[in-house]
Amino acid sequence: MRASRFHISTYKDSPADAETVSHRLMVRAGLIRKLGSGIYILMPMGWRVVRKVEAIVREEMDRAGGIELSMPVIQPAQLWQQTGRFDKMGAELLRIRDRHGNDFVVQPTSEEVVTDIARQEVRSYKQLPKTFYQIQTKFRDERRPRFGVMRAREFLMKDAYSFDRDAAGAQASYATMAQAYRRIFDRFGLRYRAVAADSGAIGGDLSEEFQVIAATGEDAVVYCPDSTYAANLEKAEALPPQGPRPAPTLPLTKVATPGYTTCEQVAEFLGVPLERTVKTVVLATESKDAGEQGSVRLWIVLLRGDHEMNEVKVRHIEGLSAFRLASAGEIEATLGCPPGSLGPVLPARCPGVRTLADREVAVLADWVCGANEEGFHYTGVQWGRDVPEPDLVADLRNVVDGDPSPDGQGTLCIERGIEVGHVFYLGTKYSQAMGATFLDVDGKPRYMEMGCYGIGITRIPAAAIEQNHDERGIIWPDALAPFTVVLCPVQADRSPEVAAAAEALYAALLAQGIDVILDDRNERPGVMFADWELIGVPHRVTVGARTLQQGKVEYQHRRDAGTTLVAQEEIIAFLQSRLQRRA
Repeated sequence: MRASRFHISTYKDSPADAETVSHRLMVRAGLIRKLGSGIYILMPMGWRVVRKVEAIVREEMDRAGGIELSMPVIQPAQLWQQTGRFDKMGAELLRIRDRHGNDFVVQPTSEEVVTDIARQEVRSYKQLPKTFYQIQTKFRDERRPRFGVMRAREFLMKDAYSFDRDAAGAQASYATMAQAYRRIFDRFGLRYRAVAADSGAIGGDLSEEFQVIAATGEDAVVYCPDSTYAANLEKAEALPPQGPRPAPTLPLTKVATPGYTTCEQVAEFLGVPLERTVKTVVLATESKDAGEQGSVRLWIVLLRGDHEMNEVKVRHIEGLSAFRLASAGEIEATLGCPPGSLGPVLPARCPGVRTLADREVAVLADWVCGANEEGFHYTGVQWGRDVPEPDLVADLRNVVDGDPSPDGQGTLCIERGIEVGHVFYLGTKYSQAMGATFLDVDGKPRYMEMGCYGIGITRIPAAAIEQNHDERGIIWPDALAPFTVVLCPVQADRSPEVAAAAEALYAALLAQGIDVILDDRNERPGVMFADWELIGVPHRVTVGARTLQQGKVEYQHRRDAGTTLVAQEEIIAFLQSRLQRRA
């Protein structure tokens, strides 16, 4: 490719609405242009990156036995109504009507359509297993689209769906896809972790997120440096403390804490460690019992003052799958005190209120909590003596740095990540809802076991930039770069020798199958170099009159601080060795 025939559009200034490095650099480097809120044009430079992402994904999906198809972006609502998602999905699902008044959706994903394909096309166990996949436009009507293509409303996604005879077959398909994902992300050249994820209402343990590690990531990735353990923050288990609960040493004492309401403030005021304080969170659920329709039930959740409640773990507690925070009015009406001074030392057990204690709280002695009176706290609180034993002790908190690893191999660390892929075992959730059965070897109909597997195609470039950039611009891994090598002739319009040498090298690189762009725009060297550093092409070869007199050219990797002189006749072999090293 010649730069004079390509579209290169770089900018010095960042867009005013850019909140992340990737958003700023993708606009400045001319990879994307905003069309509307959360809707972006992939410009030629950005499209080349996306096509390279797609190529790697396709190769590995095909290698893993995936069968590519293309499902419509606009899908009949009746399929989504069969699974109940037409109503349940909420405002993120864009609903439209045609001129005849028929309801449709703009696909955010395609479980319904692919299950419809399977129930029509797959009749016998002899046709299983099958894994269909597509790379297709998706649309989710995000409430607040932000971060450029990282959280856009329209995006490209690779979604795959496996169909199997039984759970064992589905697990085998899941394992095949999970391994394919590891090959895909290895080939991208990105630092990532595959982490265990919560399976939500579907249940089961087969769910992994693929997180690209970046300081700007929205997700917390928990891992053990001494083992292979990794999970997202919602899934990571906080192990129970070792040893029994200590015996109390202090009497229950009510102390004045004027103006201090948070655990941090109270701990500092009283001169006690924060981990000896207990925070009280009150949750509410709507009763579904026929005789108590519309009634509200309160739940007291107790956590150490230095810990945060893990909502996903709490939702796994029976009866709490649809909790919300209790209102101030509900708390005062039931517990008789304002939320800011709340604690579990109550005059009497409140009927219908259940107390849940995190594992760490359950083994505390002589702890501090609210005294249910504004401006006062209790010290020396003890289970059994001052507070009835909790109704349930469970892991209710987020893990923190230094917690023991659940696999017993060391301690946990936490870093930030960007979710770019997810593999998930679905079971028969969709096949039962849509009647997708096959005839098994015994001639009886059975529901197909399913899995789903997604990769955010247009999110990958943004995640790569968040991980690979500096003050000058993007630093692409070789596999994702819009061009692998840029050839920069200096003042070729004034030197026939430079022009001829650059043309010869350009032709030779093309003949070797190297993805090269020749910058023949006759720009000043500073402009050329600044453009390509911003765009992030990883390998640059500069042809200049002075170095040619020595029979050499200059090479510089995008991460290198300086240039390396390489003999003209050796530059192709030199480049090939560098490309193989980074492949």
